[in-house]
Amino acid sequence: MPVITVLPHQEYCPQGAKVEAERGTSICEALLEHGIPIEHACEMSCACTTCHVIVRKGFDSLGEADESEEDLLDRAWGLEPSSRLSCQAILDGEDVTIEIPKYSINHAKEG
Repeated sequence: MPVITVLPHQEYCPQGAKVEAERGTSICEALLEHGIPIEHACEMSCACTTCHVIVRKGFDSLGEADESEEDLLDRAWGLEPSSRLSCQAILDGEDVTIEIPKYSINHAKEG
């Protein structure tokens, strides 16, 4: 099973984390299943950018982003060449390391 290493994020994962997930699972699903409350305002339907992550290692193992994801990423805060929407980034066999950006475009959060 691939391992997702989450770099420390002040709000969602202050100590960082390592989580195992099944191959074929999205990064967003895996984080949520392991208690890391990454934002996902559109409920993982590829309609917003609140689940934006920067893939620091293992980017090529995730497959290519489709056109709708690419279009949305253009609106993400802190966009980098290795940015992905975590709801669309499907794990393959390799481990990945991600960084959750400090900010998102979401102005209000539930909870």
